[in-house]
Amino acid sequence: MNYFPAFMRIRDLPCLVAGGGSVGARKTQQLLRAGARVTVCAPDVSAELQQLAADGMIALRIEAFTPELIDGQRFVIAATGDTAVNRAIAVAADERGLFCNVVDDREASSAILPAVVDRSPLIVAISSGGEAPLLAVRIRQQIDTLLAPRLGELARHMGRWRERVKQRFATLAERRRFWDRIINSPVAAHVLNNEPALADSGTREMLSADDSASGIAHIVGAGPGDPELLTLKAVRALNTADVVVHDRLVARAVLDYARKDAEFISVGKQAGKRSISQEEINALLVRLVAEGKTVCRIKGGDPFVFGRGGEEIDALEAAGLAWQVIPGITAAAGCAAAVGIPLTHREVARALTVTTAHTADGTEPDWRLLAGAEQTVAFYMGVRKLAATSAALIDAGRDATTPAVMIENGTTDQQRLVRGTLADLPEQARTANVKSPALLIVGEVAALARNSQLDTATSDASDETVHHWSEPATGTQSGARS
Repeated sequence: MNYFPAFMRIRDLPCLVAGGGSVGARKTQQLLRAGARVTVCAPDVSAELQQLAADGMIALRIEAFTPELIDGQRFVIAATGDTAVNRAIAVAADERGLFCNVVDDREASSAILPAVVDRSPLIVAISSGGEAPLLAVRIRQQIDTLLAPRLGELARHMGRWRERVKQRFATLAERRRFWDRIINSPVAAHVLNNEPALADSGTREMLSADDSASGIAHIVGAGPGDPELLTLKAVRALNTADVVVHDRLVARAVLDYARKDAEFISVGKQAGKRSISQEEINALLVRLVAEGKTVCRIKGGDPFVFGRGGEEIDALEAAGLAWQVIPGITAAAGCAAAVGIPLTHREVARALTVTTAHTADGTEPDWRLLAGAEQTVAFYMGVRKLAATSAALIDAGRDATTPAVMIENGTTDQQRLVRGTLADLPEQARTANVKSPALLIVGEVAALARNSQLDTATSDASDETVHHWSEPATGTQSGARS
């Protein structure tokens, strides 16, 4: 990196702003918010700066810049609007061993002022190193919308209790787990809701509680593949986990959201191959949580849609251990959206059925129900039984010309779309060598798929590739299933 990021404590320290216009006034206000003693020098100054001087907030030097004005200062901002003067100020600052920010002049600046999200004492600073200031501002705006207005009060609350926490817990790992619990507990909500008495009593109670069995398992849906479709809660669960227990289909880019010192355990399953059993996964989660660890059990799609998440929380609950479910965008929603298929559509599809073409006990679904008109049917794990599924639907009364698609690796950069009808899709998929993971969608809405550049069954260079992305949904369940 070209710049070393650092926060300077300039409270009660002398700082100089050269420039009396609107830019100089804005920089002056930034320094004042940090508690600096500000002097502004300029031949002419704005009414705003005059008022600040009249209120005793700043000192004014109504004169042109001279190098002697820098003497005794700790930080300098050049905002005169004159490139030559600004660069002369930068040279004078450098000669005196001072950092200088020159407004809108990266080459002359020895310091760059970042875009700031202020939740004091929590500060987030974003800089592009002067390459793209507007991009830094846009990122600041995005972060600003994500952070609670009173988040700084939570930081102050944690600071007030910091010494008592250090006395209670001897190791850094123990303290980190405690603070993770605080952040994810009602204590944080009380702080953010301006209920300090409740926050203090909750912290006191958690601090005196037995910490021997304080682990928790977050059962998390990773979504259909695209890392940007993770929910905010899923990202936070990865950020705070001591151990990440993940499936084969969870992308590396998703796992990169986890702490760098987290332990990663792969429990991936693959059809037709020997892999860890669900019972072994359940036992692993119970053991890890019983050891007091925060576990992120993350799996593709949604953990409650063919994800066996219910079995995992059954095991945790039977052992008296804490758990939380964080839903994810299931493959039917994510993959369909990626190719522009509305799963329900006025006067075309009035119902949606989500099912699987593969069952462990080999039982058959109710094909007559699945063959009903005016519905969309999404089949998970349908690659191996595609021909049998198509034949069964036709035998049960679904028209052989009903549109159908296979979406392979949906929402990822390896996404492929193969489309056809119930009658010919199995051959189309065989010719295209479709591999798992792939989703089968059957119904009139499948004809609306519009991802032509990835379409292996038809080719029309005049069509545009159209992607529609769903907004991630957030939510939790804990304590009991509904």
